[in-house]
Amino acid sequence: MSEESRPALVSEKTTQVGEIRSQWVEPSIWTGRMLAALERGIEGNKWYSLCDKAFSLKTLRSAFAKVKANDGAKGVDGVTISRFEENLETNLEHLHRQLMAGEYRPHAVRRVWIPKPGTSEKRPLGIPTVKDRVVQTAIKAAIEPIFERKFCDCSFGFRPGRSCHQALSQVWRGLNRGEIYIVDADLRKFFDTIPHQVILDGLAEEISDGKLLGLLGLYLKQGVMDGWTWEPTDEGTPQGSVISPLLANIALHSLDLLARNENLNIVRYADDFVILCTSLESAEAALTLVREWTASVGLTLHPDKTQLVDYGKGKSFDFLGFTFRKGDHRPSKKNLQKVRDMIRSETPRNAGKALSTIVAELNPRLRGWYNSFKATGPEKPFEDLDRFVRRRLRAILDVYKGRRASHSGYTNLRWPNAYFKRAGLFSMVEARRARSILS
Repeated sequence: MSEESRPALVSEKTTQVGEIRSQWVEPSIWTGRMLAALERGIEGNKWYSLCDKAFSLKTLRSAFAKVKANDGAKGVDGVTISRFEENLETNLEHLHRQLMAGEYRPHAVRRVWIPKPGTSEKRPLGIPTVKDRVVQTAIKAAIEPIFERKFCDCSFGFRPGRSCHQALSQVWRGLNRGEIYIVDADLRKFFDTIPHQVILDGLAEEISDGKLLGLLGLYLKQGVMDGWTWEPTDEGTPQGSVISPLLANIALHSLDLLARNENLNIVRYADDFVILCTSLESAEAALTLVREWTASVGLTLHPDKTQLVDYGKGKSFDFLGFTFRKGDHRPSKKNLQKVRDMIRSETPRNAGKALSTIVAELNPRLRGWYNSFKATGPEKPFEDLDRFVRRRLRAILDVYKGRRASHSGYTNLRWPNAYFKRAGLFSMVEARRARSILS
């Protein structure tokens, strides 16, 4: 199918950082004068005095507002967002004095284990304290524009004005240009194994504020509390921390530069990336180049998940939750399993809630998943998920009526599709068809 006949994932034009920077920078730090200096470059090409702006009370207040908006659990000190807010000005003033005096010390990150989609395994998630989230948000506001100015266009993950859909569009356009030999790469345990020196070297290329760099170094070494056990963090950056995605992009910037210098079409979303090539030989050379790069910075490619894919011969590859195959793209099996697991967790047969409550809680989750995958080709995945949701709800209603849950035609007649439509249940198929009519 030609590119013109495919539904566009996003607009062909990607908004550039320079066009949107003024919409997201922190005004207490990045005044018009500083933004102008950022655009034209500064003497010595390094930023020196950032702490006085990053750790001002005005910036810390703004940082707390963002932390509060994002919500989140308490850290190892047991302090919740609401408790921190009870004495907000006192807490922020104390934090300001400690930061400016160079006396602030980060707490350990509280580790929790969450299910890993599609498997019985669990993965670690780090939860910093509220104070650390405020400080990291302030630091991020200070340094992110500096690095955004230098980051490459091939990088899409966790960047202002950029999205997963833009990355997918870049892949789709490459395939339609005939770049059908794919380096499908996977960095093994990337966030757990990033060498700290790679991050610190990347930071030092742009920043010479010793106090700020020192604090970032402390965050890398802050350690993890798993239950009652403290573990050192000699490498990696905890997933879940505010600053972690930016530090990851800084660490991977040299890969982007290498690909650009070699004229490789790399599309990267954080540590997930593919390289699209026009021949098998160039794909093999690109993979060799990536292997050499990972060895030079102390990272490793996953031996089982890294592969060369001949897309032109019907082979498939997964990227950002989608499977690309035979001129089409659709939600991957792993992602479909993930959304089914979510639906199951939201619809236990002994839920003990009114249908209206279950629907109200389930709809935002269904709508969010649909919005991420609505631009796919076939309608069948959405039909299957709609049926799966209704089947789960019918089982709950049967239990409420004292009947044994079944999947028989009689149950479907008792609770027809129209019943759930009247109850306000979000339908992916109906949303997709409405979108097609509007477009």
